[in-house]
Amino acid sequence: MNRREALFSLSGIVASLAVAPQLRAKELHNVPLETQLSADHLPQPAWQDGYQVLTNPLDRQNLQAIFDRLIPADKLGPSATEAGCIEFLDNQLAGDYGSGASLYLQAPLHPENEEKMMGSPQFLSAPKERYLTGLKALESWALKNHQSSFHALNAEQVDNFLTKMEDGKIDLGAEVNSQAFFELMLQNAREGYLADPIYGGNKNMVGWKMIGFPGARYDYRPYIERRNENLALIPVSLIPND
Repeated sequence: MNRREALFSLSGIVASLAVAPQLRAKELHNVPLETQLSADHLPQPAWQDGYQVLTNPLDRQNLQAIFDRLIPADKLGPSATEAGCIEFLDNQLAGDYGSGASLYLQAPLHPENEEKMMGSPQFLSAPKERYLTGLKALESWALKNHQSSFHALNAEQVDNFLTKMEDGKIDLGAEVNSQAFFELMLQNAREGYLADPIYGGNKNMVGWKMIGFPGARYDYRPYIERRNENLALIPVSLIPND
């Protein structure tokens, strides 16, 4: 039984009990089960309306240059952007994650306190603002130091930049903590590569196939006792199948 069939059967059982609560189990087969699963109750795939935050093509090109060095294409799978990590990120930045809904961002904010607690003042603004500010600073740095856009740098130059950025040795201006920005991009690239495809990334479940994760399956009980065995399960996404 696939997930869609399971949802219909579950809704049918609930409906039958509501219609005829006094019937015995053996009599339920005569009860008509006319149920309909509304489309707005099904999970909806993200990123159906195009880019909402990363609307500047230059920002996306520069971000691609970074993401594809963090997770490059190889014999095991496609690169980060080929797997949809930028689409995943845009969807996240357009929602509660991007607005920092779970963060306390009310004034007064003291960078020195963040420095003491976290090692870097990385929570003084929401992720959406951090990306837009950081990508702008990234382009300015490339124009100043290489007289070209960041995405025009070769792989060796990008790797050198990211190594220094991770060590906090790149100056992107007073508004951007380069080390914290690197950590944010690395985290989001990983999330986009391994999250359920319904969120925009992990296209064709390439990340799951690479690590052998079977996905959002309805039931694992048939496999619980089959230890140390390659089950060869095809990954399943939350995206509804008609």
